[in-house]
Amino acid sequence: MSFTHASRRAFLRAAVGVAAAAPFVSRISPVDAASRNFDPSFGTATEALAALRGGVISSRELTEHVFARIRKHNPTINAFVTLLEDQALAQARQADERRARGQAAGPLHGLPILVKDTYETAGVRTTCGSKNLENYVPEQDAVVVARLKQAGAIIVGKTNVPEFASDHQSYNDVAGTTNNPWDVTRTPGGSTGGGAAALAAGLGFLEIGSDIAGSIRLPGHFCGVYGHKPTLDIVPQAGHIPPPPGVLPSPAVLPVAGPLARSAADLLLELGIVAGPAGDDARAYRWSLPKPRKSNLSEYKIGVVLDDPYCPVDAEVEKVLASAVTTLRKAGVQVTEGWPRGFEPRAAFENYLFLLSSIITLGASPSEIDAMRKAVEGGDRNWYNLGATALHREWHAQNQLRLRTQGLWRDYFKTFDAFLSPVCFVAAFQHDHNPAFDTRKVITTSGARPYLDLMKWIAPATLIGCPATSLPVSRTAAGLPVSLQIVGPYMEDATPIDIAIKVARLTGGFVAPPGYVE
Repeated sequence: MSFTHASRRAFLRAAVGVAAAAPFVSRISPVDAASRNFDPSFGTATEALAALRGGVISSRELTEHVFARIRKHNPTINAFVTLLEDQALAQARQADERRARGQAAGPLHGLPILVKDTYETAGVRTTCGSKNLENYVPEQDAVVVARLKQAGAIIVGKTNVPEFASDHQSYNDVAGTTNNPWDVTRTPGGSTGGGAAALAAGLGFLEIGSDIAGSIRLPGHFCGVYGHKPTLDIVPQAGHIPPPPGVLPSPAVLPVAGPLARSAADLLLELGIVAGPAGDDARAYRWSLPKPRKSNLSEYKIGVVLDDPYCPVDAEVEKVLASAVTTLRKAGVQVTEGWPRGFEPRAAFENYLFLLSSIITLGASPSEIDAMRKAVEGGDRNWYNLGATALHREWHAQNQLRLRTQGLWRDYFKTFDAFLSPVCFVAAFQHDHNPAFDTRKVITTSGARPYLDLMKWIAPATLIGCPATSLPVSRTAAGLPVSLQIVGPYMEDATPIDIAIKVARLTGGFVAPPGYVE
């Protein structure tokens, strides 16, 4: 589907009058062949913006197209908690009028996007998947939402999450279960599962997600879209739930906010908009993204581990990843196998789980904490109980371990430019809403695995605070997407994203799931 200059002019005459339309046409940017062939269903955000600037399509036409697809496909995947059709269409008309006057708001002017339902959005209910917040309507935007709006983006809707973003599947009592568009019997992942499913199905152009336990990277992997876990603290988290509304976020140890999209270039686009200090910090600090370390893919020196006894990778997934690495080597990339010297993945995972528990149990009731404390005193060594009940000196010792591991990886990145690994040991798995997390199992070709294993391959980058980009590289024999994880140097987010851009040229990048092309 494409839109001509003639249809664009006709729309503008109807929307803002002939007098406004005529001067607009003279301001239309030159239209290249790619923009003329823009796909409004599965084009990238970068392509959509070029088409909007060039007059190939209007914001209203594009937004109407997105909602038409939502009406057709969302009943199957259930990606949204709240839709904002009337508001979005009104904003799209305003965006067209402003563009006609040469007053584009910013780099995302007129682009329909998605927002994870963990981010406070002024005047729009923000549930975080909880019945306790089912009717909660914030008065102000989260920092990242405000920045996306200021850049000119139009919010289509709030995407589904597990309750309080606390699972690797996206289901709750407010909006129900989100299905994976590649196979609706399987999960799209969590906690940014609704956003990843919507992007894969062509129901919007960018998503803002969050990640403490793989909540950007795992849904990206399961749904075949791109995700980026930024360097710790470069994207403000104020206005994210959890913590509860009105509670200011503590200095970050593990969690981040970051983008999902249908191309790696779009990750860089969105990151440039949402990153940078906010509030009082912005008075003194400025954020500047270092350029990618290299210009050509063959110049990068990259480490890799695709399998490890600490978390064996399913044979189908490992086969896909190994093929991608072989492709890189054939392209002249230096790829060296092995973990950084001194890094022990099992010990690092235990360190990560302790710190994770100390964060995610902050909302536990006194009676729950007391029960966990008694269990520990009785000899229980469960990570969840240990982290929840730790004394400050015990937490401090674990945080020192984190910082030492971070230093080890910083030394590694003095020699290597990036590190490749799986995002997860398995592709998207069947829905499993058993309330007893500890008894859940993930089925692989070699047998059942503990649910906790889902976090093992995302844990190193989260623990060390380094950026990590997930990109789809191919699919299993059953047709399920598989992504490669690129961990980059601390504060150098453009490097793993640049590698993802270049790898996609070799492996093919995003592919629309069958059944959603029309």
